[in-house]
Amino acid sequence: MADKAKIFIDGEHGTTGLQIRQRLAERSDIEVLSMPEDKRRDPDYRAARLAEADIAILCLPDDASREAVAMLEKAGNTHTRVIDTSTAHRTADGWVFGFAEITRGQREAIAKADRVSNPGCWSTGAIALLRPLIERQVLGPAYPVTVNGISGYTGGGKGLIAQMENEDADDHITANNFLYALTLAHKHVPEIMTRAGLTRRPIFTPNVGRFRQGMIVNVPLHLDLVNGTPDQNAVHAILSEHYAGQNIVEVVSPEVARQMPRVDAEEMTGTDRMRLYVFGNAEATGQVNLVATLDNLGKGASGAAVQNMDLMLGRD
Repeated sequence: MADKAKIFIDGEHGTTGLQIRQRLAERSDIEVLSMPEDKRRDPDYRAARLAEADIAILCLPDDASREAVAMLEKAGNTHTRVIDTSTAHRTADGWVFGFAEITRGQREAIAKADRVSNPGCWSTGAIALLRPLIERQVLGPAYPVTVNGISGYTGGGKGLIAQMENEDADDHITANNFLYALTLAHKHVPEIMTRAGLTRRPIFTPNVGRFRQGMIVNVPLHLDLVNGTPDQNAVHAILSEHYAGQNIVEVVSPEVARQMPRVDAEEMTGTDRMRLYVFGNAEATGQVNLVATLDNLGKGASGAAVQNMDLMLGRD
């Protein structure tokens, strides 16, 4: 691969694409292949850009991402590697899940991969909390998991951003926080199950808040229902051991967590990192609340895509 890697952001005018473009703007080792907005529906132009790229980062709806991959396959292109930020390939065979810290060896798998699927923002937080406990067989895969949280409205794309930032609108959704995915069929649930290692479908309750970026994901646990009935410190130790040796996912110490009266959903805004907490008073209640905070456009989307790109380029 040439010293200056050619990166095509397919969908650079959307929320995720714009954030990726911003992150690459000052990079001297990257050449961004651009596609003007008026060429978005020109298949020949798209195919040419895809063929030219060392890595194509797809910031598209699911069907459009599948079409882009099909273009490469139809052309017999074995040169262009792909990072897909959509939901289309997050549980697909032949695609490496782009969460470098998820388990041992994942960074190396991403670095070697030709096809990488970026995690969703909600699933990044949920998987980060659940996977270590399931790997250690402390949490059984059939445990009745509930995942709750609140996210900034930028995760809803341009339409929701326009609604939330329209001060003249009368729509109650524009004016307030709201709960959605009421049929319990949110598109992130399959990847949470597959990548965390769950066999029982979790109940997932997402909320949108009236703030641009940032999010909290929380998973409450009854410790008497998990294997070995660990205490709060033991749960924290499992997370700390799992994420040792890297600087993206931080597990906050029990001493700090115990002194916190609240958690701010925007505390990681503007970063590409994530914080994990183990809250509760397990001695009194036998319960803990696992909490992840991240920027839904950082580690939850664009930041993760750039991290995966760098791993694939050998520029971690």
